[in-house]
Amino acid sequence: MSSSTSSSEDPARWARFVRRLLGTAATLVVVVYAFIALVDPWGMLPLRLPLPRETVTTNQRFSYPMLARDPRFDSVVIGTSSARLLRPPELDQAFGGRFANLSMNSGTAWEQSQILALFTRSHPAPRTVLVGLDMVWCESGPLRRLTPRPFPDWMYGANLWRGYAEILNPFAAEEAGKQALAMLGLARPRYGRDGWADFLPDDARYDAPRAAAGLVPPPSEPAPAGTPVFDFPQHALLAERLAALPPSTRVLLFLVPYHVSLQPQPGTLEERRWAACRRDIAAIARARPGTILADFMFPSSITREGTNYWDPQHYRIGIADRLVRDLAEAAAGRDTPDLRIIVPPAR
Repeated sequence: MSSSTSSSEDPARWARFVRRLLGTAATLVVVVYAFIALVDPWGMLPLRLPLPRETVTTNQRFSYPMLARDPRFDSVVIGTSSARLLRPPELDQAFGGRFANLSMNSGTAWEQSQILALFTRSHPAPRTVLVGLDMVWCESGPLRRLTPRPFPDWMYGANLWRGYAEILNPFAAEEAGKQALAMLGLARPRYGRDGWADFLPDDARYDAPRAAAGLVPPPSEPAPAGTPVFDFPQHALLAERLAALPPSTRVLLFLVPYHVSLQPQPGTLEERRWAACRRDIAAIARARPGTILADFMFPSSITREGTNYWDPQHYRIGIADRLVRDLAEAAAGRDTPDLRIIVPPAR
C-alpha cells in the first residue's frame, strides 16, 4: 500500500472513530436518563415505575415533597431539627389522624412555608397542622430564603413535567442508584415512610459531662434604651399559609424548648426580640380561628435539666415523647408545668 493511500484513509478512520465515540456517549446518556426517569428517586415525576419508593436522599428538601403529596397522611409537623424527633405514631395516638413529620434540618422559615404549602395543596382539608417555631421564625431583618443546601423548586410547584429537564445530572443518577438498591432491599432509607428518623447519636452513648460542657450561654447584648423596632418578614408567610387552611383544620403553633442556656436572658436585646416575636405570632394565631399558640421556651423542668439535651437546641428522644403529651394537653386548652398556652383553643 502506498503512503498516499494510507494518508487518504486516516481522516476517514478518525471520522468513524469519532462517530462511534459520540454514538456510544449518546447511548450512555440516553440509558442513564431513562434509568433516572423510570426509577424516579424522589417519587415526583408524572411517568415512573409503579413501585413504592423510600426516602433515600439526606437533604430533606428532596426527600419530603414525595411525602407531602402522599394521600396516606392527613396531618403534618413542620419545623426544623428542633421538631424532628416528634414521632408520628405518638402524634397519631395523641391527636388522631395520620401524621407525617416533615421538619427539615436547618430549614428556613421560607423553606418550611414551601413544604406546608405543598402539603396543603395535596391535602385540601388537613386534620391537624403542628408548626414548631424556633429562632428562624424570630430572625429580624431581610427574609432569608435558602441555606447552602440545594432546594429543588420544581418539586414544590404545580408543573412536575418540569422535572424531566432537571434530572440529567450526577446527583440525580446517584440518588436513582440508591433508590434502586432500596427497592431491591439492598439499601436502607434515610428516613421512615412518615419522614421520621432519630438523627441524634445512639442514646445509649449519651455523655452527660460532654453535653453539659456545651450548655454555655452565648454572649448577649444589653437591651438599649427605648423600644427597639423589629421586622419579622417571615411572619407574613406564616399568616398566608395559615389563612390558606380551611376552618376545619386544627393548627397548633408551639415555641420549641431550647435549653435555658440558649434562651434569651433578662435585660438583653434578645429578650426584647423574642418578646416582640411572640406578640406578632400571637396576633397571627388569634387572627385565624382554630389556631393555638403554646410555649415551651421558658425555664421549666425540661429546659433547666442539662441531661435532657445533647446540645442547647436538641433534646433527647424521651423528651420528644413528653412534648407530644404536653401538646395534646395544649390542644385541650390545658397548661402543663412545662408548657404555657399563649393563645388558647376557641371555645
